[in-house]
Amino acid sequence: QVHLVESGGGLVPPGDSLRLSCAASGRTFSSGYAVGWFRQAPGKEREFVATMTNWNANTKYADSVKGRFTIYRDNTENTIYLQMNNLKPEDTALYYCAIQTRKRGESNSELYDHGYDYWGQGTQVTVSS
Repeated sequence: QVHLVESGGGLVPPGDSLRLSCAASGRTFSSGYAVGWFRQAPGKEREFVATMTNWNANTKYADSVKGRFTIYRDNTENTIYLQMNNLKPEDTALYYCAIQTRKRGESNSELYDHGYDYWGQGTQVTVSS
């Protein structure tokens, strides 16, 4: 069993930055196939934000956050991070981290929420003046 806990959310004005953290217990992030961040705004479907595949540390981002958000991992702390810069009101959402522990046959499975096996409870990010 894997337990993920997100933190770092908050209320910030547009243009500000936040760093989200996701700490894992029960399994190391590096032993999985991919880690990811997703978000869900009120009344909307959960959407992909960023992912990192473990074997080559390759990263992918949603177009809406490319150039502003960075996903990275600290193996010593078994934590993944999402650095969010130049936040916009449309970034307001509940942010979730997830880990893919079972290899998928589907290509680009790390871009979809069904490609992940364990999820955290989420941390709220609100961008408002």
